[in-house]
Amino acid sequence: MITPEVELKTGFVLDDRGRIVSTREPRSSHGPLLTIIRSSTETAWAVHKDVPEEQAEQIAVLARQEPAVRELRAAPVYAAEYLALTKGRPGFAGPALTFPETLAPAGEVVAVEDERWLERHFGGWQLGEISAGRAPVLAVIENGVPVSICFCARRSDATAAAGLETAEGFRGRGFGPRVTAAWAMAVRAVGRVPLYSAAWSNAASLAVARKLGLTAHASFWSTSE
Repeated sequence: MITPEVELKTGFVLDDRGRIVSTREPRSSHGPLLTIIRSSTETAWAVHKDVPEEQAEQIAVLARQEPAVRELRAAPVYAAEYLALTKGRPGFAGPALTFPETLAPAGEVVAVEDERWLERHFGGWQLGEISAGRAPVLAVIENGVPVSICFCARRSDATAAAGLETAEGFRGRGFGPRVTAAWAMAVRAVGRVPLYSAAWSNAASLAVARKLGLTAHASFWSTSE
């Protein structure tokens, strides 16, 4: 069963205190100052290790009082207090989604194992990044090069969160749902559970979720530097 706690541990490396050390990915980043993941039955949260202990303890007191979520788009009850205590600004917010048990055949896609194949439309990939934690990487191919890719944005031993990119000029052609479905099946084939999230403001990513019949089970909310 996927819970807010599982989502938290998929996305972030935590220290012995449960504080965020970094994002869980090959080229990790600082991560948010605070992440809260709420469902109808559970709230999980983590504060970055750089936040002073006094403020972290105050955040924990408030987070334990967060009521069950009835409307996933709603901000946490104590959102203003969290922003003040972390001295941050609103960060990522959006639904945490799971894939249906059965996915329709994805159409023609290929696996990408060499980052150099991505250079035409997707900059910033470093050699070794796929094997270090982005795999599986699936792609829709046009004119011999990948134009839409889905990969592991975050990955733990048990779960993987999708990262989806489609090159400009190839959007609106159904490539996103196709390659994401293929990625999810490939993730399941190696024994992990595929996960998906999208910012509330990202209409294209939310449309992919709807087309694939994904189910929102929780809501992310965070503060950032």
